Amino acid sequence: MKQARGALWAVLGIVVVLALVAGGVMLWANYNKSPLPIEDRCTATAGGRTTTIAPEQARNSAIIAGTSIRRGLAPRAASIALATAYQESGIRNLDYGHADSLGLFQQRPSKGWGTEAQIMDPWYSSNAFYKAMERVKDWQSKDINDVAQAVQRSAYPDAYRRHVPNARTLASSLTGETPASFTCAVGSPAAADPGGMGDFLVKTLGKGTITVARTDDTLTVTTKSTQHAWAVAQLAIANAASYGLASAQVGPYSWTHSRTSLADWVGSGPTDTAMDVKLVFPGPSPR
Repeated sequence: MKQARGALWAVLGIVVVLALVAGGVMLWANYNKSPLPIEDRCTATAGGRTTTIAPEQARNSAIIAGTSIRRGLAPRAASIALATAYQESGIRNLDYGHADSLGLFQQRPSKGWGTEAQIMDPWYSSNAFYKAMERVKDWQSKDINDVAQAVQRSAYPDAYRRHVPNARTLASSLTGETPASFTCAVGSPAAADPGGMGDFLVKTLGKGTITVARTDDTLTVTTKSTQHAWAVAQLAIANAASYGLASAQVGPYSWTHSRTSLADWVGSGPTDTAMDVKLVFPGPSPR
């Protein structure tokens, strides 16, 4: 009887420990606004730092970063916007918030940011943020947290600061400043949709930045600079879940999607020569 009672207490102890560990992991993920280790995920690596986000966050981050490129802004602008979105919404397009706050940046219709429908459009809300940011004096050199606060006028004026490192990593990767630095693992991506991906890239970056040509299940995107080429490739990978992207190629470097692991970019040689990007959609990604 004593042995049985001891075994029962041992099992209960293990259950309690596992529950505490699971709870701790969930709290950590929530605090850092990142997916759990077993979930679909994307990573950006730049400057010796890796930032992990969920595919939904990756798509929204791509829109935010891509809009900064369309507006001709330096990657720092995307860092400011992404730090703000991290704090305000976890880089999720929320249809709720404090008072009438909505969207990626929790903008308020009652404060002149636009209609509810406009604010819930991530392209509109990103442009609205950048327009306000560009009116902040010395935004190009001023502390990122302080620029974000000048735009948002939050009741928590230093809340953006803790998100700056992650925002900088994402911005550097998604604007193409750091080549071969973004990847995603998605277990069940959407069906191949090269047309949808092409429309997304043109809507985000603008016809003045890129041109897109389609042949069967392949898109060839022509850009005006190598940095823009890397931005296109990594914005596309950030949307692999939505459009079923199977592979991307920039010059001698290639990336092939995996359902189970974060695939590395493969290649060698200079990263600053190619201006075209090849995106392939041959159906569901291989297992």
